[in-house]
This record gives sequence, structure tokens and C-alpha cells, in this order.
Amino acid sequence: MARLNRRPIIFPLSNPTSKSECTAEEAFGWSGGRAIFASGSPFPPLHVGGKLLVPSQANNVYVFPAIGLAVYATGARRVTDEMFLVAAEAIAGQVSEDDRRHGLLFPPVANLLEAEIRTAVAVARHVVESGLATEPLAGDLESIVRSKVYDPGFAPLP
Repeated sequence: MARLNRRPIIFPLSNPTSKSECTAEEAFGWSGGRAIFASGSPFPPLHVGGKLLVPSQANNVYVFPAIGLAVYATGARRVTDEMFLVAAEAIAGQVSEDDRRHGLLFPPVANLLEAEIRTAVAVARHVVESGLATEPLAGDLESIVRSKVYDPGFAPLP
């Protein structure tokens, strides 16, 4: 692929990591660091030609929780194909130029919760604009969505 394409797209999506069709090290090594890489399994950052590359993990961890949160917050009557497109665009919009220079195609996993919330807000906005919301949504939509985020923490014991 690297001989035929300036930026080969390599998405080995099999899980677990031991079953991946190609590692990040192989994809970036074979392409001289030019590959656009995302996998279904996590791979550590690596240096190729003096450049730090951070492999993206492409799976439903960005989309499904965000759509679920938007549906929960708005009481959407149904889930539509358009919600997935809105979610994809919202996720892509959160990837900075610096992230792209390091090979990321998705927001950094370290910012996953915030990325999901921002995506959920975009999807919730779409739900409202499409007339699919059944919940009364008085106030700031972002605050409403944030108020619905599940917090698994426990109160301190007395």
C-alpha cells in the first residue's frame, strides 16, 4: 500500500490485540510514518524517523456512549441514521491539527469523557432540531447533557 499511496489508510480492526492484522509499528514502519492508522486495539505511541506517532483506536467507544447520552438527555423518540453522521462529524471536529500531525484520527483517549460529552451535545442539538425530543429541555443544552452523565463515584463514608 505504501508503494502505491502517498498516505496509505490502514485500519486493522480485529480484537484482541494479538489478532490484529497489522501492528502500528508495522504500518508506520512499512510506510515511513506516512500511514493513516487506526486499529480496533490499543497500541502504544512510537517514534518513526524522529517523529512521535500516536496510533488511533477506532471503535465504538466514541460514538455509542455519546449517542446513548444524547438520547437519554433528550428522550429522543428514536435513533436515526443522521444521529450517527452528526456524531462522526462532532468527533472529527475535536481532532486538532497537532493531533493530526501525531497521527491521531480521533480525539485523544485521555480526553474520552469530554469528547463523548461534546459529541452528545451535538447529537442532542440535532435531536431537538429534528423534533425528536420528548423531554422538556429548558436551559442550556450542554448543561442538561452534562447533568445526565453517570458518575460511578461513591459518597465518602461517615
